[in-house]
Amino acid sequence: MSTMQGTPGFDSETWEIKNISGRRLPRAFYEDAPERVAPRLLGKILAYRGPHGLVVGRIVEVEAYLGPHNTPPDPAAHSHRGPTPRNRVLFGPAGHAYVYAIYGRYFCMNLSCEAEGRAGCVLLRALEPLAGLDAMATNRGLTPGAAAKLLTSGPSRLCQALGLTCAEHNGLDVTRADSPLQVLDGGYAVTEALVTPRIGIKEAVDWPLRFVLHGHACVSGPKSFTGRRVQLS
Repeated sequence: MSTMQGTPGFDSETWEIKNISGRRLPRAFYEDAPERVAPRLLGKILAYRGPHGLVVGRIVEVEAYLGPHNTPPDPAAHSHRGPTPRNRVLFGPAGHAYVYAIYGRYFCMNLSCEAEGRAGCVLLRALEPLAGLDAMATNRGLTPGAAAKLLTSGPSRLCQALGLTCAEHNGLDVTRADSPLQVLDGGYAVTEALVTPRIGIKEAVDWPLRFVLHGHACVSGPKSFTGRRVQLS
């Protein structure tokens, strides 16, 4: 099994480092509606090998954004008016990173879903840091040893902690063995998710498309919130 040494990507279907191991998710995993892909991403591992070394976190909060083929189209989705130069990654094959800028200085990352041309995606909102915490803190401008919630709780914090930007990482295929950014199944069992309305948006604010590991310290947003608990197979 690869130990993730000496290459810009991971170069193997499976990898192991320290006490973390996993199998890269195939493209077929993402070729489904985002509201079904999103809860299945909870507990999966996001790993990035960048200029400051390896950073790894467990996905604990996501939001689904629906493609323009839905009725009605999702007005909060970047794709709801069709393809543009900015969102064209979403209309390509599933399993690609869609990284975009907000407020002119921060970034958020989605994973493209659905069959090619349908443009669904899942926003990664929060991680539980697992490896490379000092690098995450440095990237965030924090002192090493900073609380995990300060590192990767919130979509822009997540990107900043990992060092992800639109210019360098938008369009990366996370299903490729040579990609520096990958999503892996480490066997972490998630049997239940809390479903709530999405947060931080102005359109379709009541659509229940946010999925979280209930009670996890790294989940972003309000400290207390209500939602519907759903069982995951």
